[in-house]
Amino acid sequence: MHSCYGKGPCLVFAVVSGEMSVMSIELTILMPCLNEAKTLANCIRKSKRFLSESGIAGEVLVADNGSTDGSQQIARDEGARVVEVADAGYGAAVLGGIQAARGRYVIMADADDSYDLSALAPFVERLRDGADLVMGNRFKGGIAKGAMPFLHRYVGNPILSGIGRLFFGTTIGDFHCGLRGMNRKRIKSLNLRTIGMEFASEMVVRAALAKYRIDEVPTTLNRDGRERASHLRPWRDGWRHLRFLLMYSPKWLFLYPGIFLLGFGLFGTVLLLPSPVRVGNVNFDIHTFVVACISILIGLQGISFAVVSRRFAAARGFIPPSARYTNILNAMTLERLLLVALVIGALGVCGLFWCVAKWSSTGFGALQYASLLRVLVLSLTAVAASLQLALTAFLAGIMEIPVQMPHELQVDAPPRATTTVTKLPGA
Repeated sequence: MHSCYGKGPCLVFAVVSGEMSVMSIELTILMPCLNEAKTLANCIRKSKRFLSESGIAGEVLVADNGSTDGSQQIARDEGARVVEVADAGYGAAVLGGIQAARGRYVIMADADDSYDLSALAPFVERLRDGADLVMGNRFKGGIAKGAMPFLHRYVGNPILSGIGRLFFGTTIGDFHCGLRGMNRKRIKSLNLRTIGMEFASEMVVRAALAKYRIDEVPTTLNRDGRERASHLRPWRDGWRHLRFLLMYSPKWLFLYPGIFLLGFGLFGTVLLLPSPVRVGNVNFDIHTFVVACISILIGLQGISFAVVSRRFAAARGFIPPSARYTNILNAMTLERLLLVALVIGALGVCGLFWCVAKWSSTGFGALQYASLLRVLVLSLTAVAASLQLALTAFLAGIMEIPVQMPHELQVDAPPRATTTVTKLPGA
């Protein structure tokens, strides 16, 4: 295998049956780019120097996202291949680059000269050893003074990375490191979809859910060489990362809060149904009982949402089927849920009739609200819960109606040497 390092597109060729064809390229160094004229050339030179010194057959690929400062021509002049991605967004640029890459492995890095692109050997070693995704960890490798804003370094990144580890059972310490390596075929099979900054989280989350091997290596972060503001918008992009983590974890978004609220509600209603309870100087009466009943409704709704979203996500391939919950979810058929709803509703209706009978016994006059109101509120809660459960059962049934899925675009076909434009999945 051979590398090329001169001006013009960096390609490796061999003559097969009298025709020119692209040889096997082991590594693509990918840089998403949007107006990086100040630093792009230096990043490309470092990448080519790494390929030259390591003897790896590789290419340098710049996925341009609509630069207006001449970054595209700079990349070509420095011997990089350029693919222009029309859809705006960090994730769109990276996805376009992965689609156009020719290497078996891809190492992606920001084009702002904040990462040392001449020191990629640990990433290649882990990929050759069988890792599907290799993440850089800036906290272990070292962060230069001023390279990362204070809130990002000590609040945003640690919190979001901690949530990611908790939700998805991974040990990755730096979810948002922009320097990472991947097995191109394995990453493409994940069918990643987000096009914004949250793409950084999606890649790790989807790989973790698919039980991919994810390794981590220390890497350094230096001050970038930009003369303009960063594309990152801390609050907006932080929220988008958090929103993504929540939406890809129905357990933490719906199930666990729902179980907590349902448990609290049931405990409160059982405790307060016979009579008020006094703890020290605090008296828990009908008002607390009402709160407990509302907690039952919200908790049941959360659990219902968890079941529906889990089934939907698994059916659409967002989340792999759960071996732990598959039998439970399969047992929750429409008919069984409707039967449970019918039983709960019948108990509630009986309670309402009992309340009406008590009122009738007084000639529909004044009542002792303290005891009757508890039964009335609990009965209404049961009726509401039964209707809620029945409607959720039908919603789940509708979402599980079999549909004919369109054929996916073949992504493993050998790319053409003249490819300059990429089509994103789902676009």
